[in-house]
Amino acid sequence: MKAVVFTLGCKVNEVESASIMSALESLGWQTDNALGYADAYVLNTCAVTREAEKKSRQLIARAKKFNADAKIFVCGCASEKDKKSFEDKGVTFVTGARKKEEVITAFTKIYGGYDCGLLYPKQVRTRAFIKIQDGCNNFCSYCVIPYLRGREVSRPMDDILKEISRTDSPEIVLNGINISSYNGGDLVPLIEKLKSVKKRIRLGSLECNVIDERLLTALAGLYDFAPQFHLSLQSGSDSVLKAMNRHYTRTQYLEKCALIYKHFPTAAITTDIIAGFPTETEEDFLESLSIISEARFARVHAFPFSPREGTVAYKMKDIPPSVKSERLNRLLEAAKTSENKFLNGFSGTEQTIIAEDFEEGYTSGYTGNYIRVYVSGKLQAGKKYKAILKQIFKDGVLGEINEQI
Repeated sequence: MKAVVFTLGCKVNEVESASIMSALESLGWQTDNALGYADAYVLNTCAVTREAEKKSRQLIARAKKFNADAKIFVCGCASEKDKKSFEDKGVTFVTGARKKEEVITAFTKIYGGYDCGLLYPKQVRTRAFIKIQDGCNNFCSYCVIPYLRGREVSRPMDDILKEISRTDSPEIVLNGINISSYNGGDLVPLIEKLKSVKKRIRLGSLECNVIDERLLTALAGLYDFAPQFHLSLQSGSDSVLKAMNRHYTRTQYLEKCALIYKHFPTAAITTDIIAGFPTETEEDFLESLSIISEARFARVHAFPFSPREGTVAYKMKDIPPSVKSERLNRLLEAAKTSENKFLNGFSGTEQTIIAEDFEEGYTSGYTGNYIRVYVSGKLQAGKKYKAILKQIFKDGVLGEINEQI
């Protein structure tokens, strides 16, 4: 019997899907994370935008095209937000984002077997994503996730360390819905416990307020820290940040960036920026546009504002789609310029990469500061190599291998 566990949305969703896969395999199922023929489907949905919700509902029809008789189990944020819209599509079972272990219970009731709940995630990538917390208490005015995921809960450190000890992945990524809130907003004790881990360690998305000398010093003391910081920004305008209920200013954000560069001169700082928030004027937008070069972002995920029912911003007067689109295009252009400047800055340097994927004659892998490097030929996935970086190529740079480490 084969089950496909297909995921939309964030890395946390991917981790939870991988946990479902582990549990199903313990019940004797063959699992895959790509849509294809299967006897059963688990669809892990997303609700971060209207488009994500739409795609989540469309997943049911996509799965049925492969096997119209398959049983379909739905979980995730979109089904947490609107359970009935999925039940009306005639699926086998629906739960939300907070009780995904119920998927395993439903499987055992139908197919038999021991209800083991969720197990440690199946490692489906070279990098192992380790979930350290769930939930968010920030209630940004545009975001529906706190209403769907619930309040912040930190995972016990000993359990995190146990999972890390069980993975043979060369790189681990600490992730969660809001990892900046871990342990009451103090990541340092966990980082200190990871000093003996002989793997590359990368952090998931952070709030800039968590960045300080103490944390950066602790990170520098790790065996192999990956100096990539995804610092959520959303807007470069103080007035828009206030309307968004983001608890920092433009100046404070840039000060945190400067502090990172002080400790990690080759760091990549990546971010998210929303185009066309309801209160955003053209002057406000120009502040977002200019901060891209000021912060020296290595990459920017820019996207248009999407009204989410139940949030404070949903009640605000929306900006015309044409304005959002025009601003988004300007953001993307500025982001590409900043990214190219970042990548060109490493031309001719030797960097360590961990090989991951092989496609169309090239192996790609990532440096610690998240530059995707393409090298000709097939390398062994999961192994470290030293490579000389050349010119920009595809979504990264072309490299030449010096040696395997």
